Amino acid sequence: LIENNEHNTQGANFFIEKYLYELYTQDPLIDTIILGCTHYPLIKEKIEHFAQMIWAKKPSIVAQGDIVADSLVSYLQRHSDLDNALSAAGNCRFLTTESTEKFNSNARLFLNELISAEHITL
Repeated sequence: LIENNEHNTQGANFFIEKYLYELYTQDPLIDTIILGCTHYPLIKEKIEHFAQMIWAKKPSIVAQGDIVADSLVSYLQRHSDLDNALSAAGNCRFLTTESTEKFNSNARLFLNELISAEHITL
């Protein structure tokens, strides 16, 4: 749904609610849901919404991106020499092994800006 840019549709709502309900029926005492896919932050609010409707006590929703970002901040704070070197000058270059058109389209969902990836072969 996300890669096809259909995550803001009624169909997405249907599937998110359906799969959360299936998860709930497996164990209604679940207190934390970890969003382990890099795409899930785009639907985190929908997941929170439907989880609140399904569970009597809404489980915590944790996006892996938040954990990775917090870990990186902590690492850079402990290694200030690396942080300074990275902050001094730099640019972003996007490389992909898949279709550049597909990559650019998906990247725009996350970055809210147009990018131009380069195709590489590994």
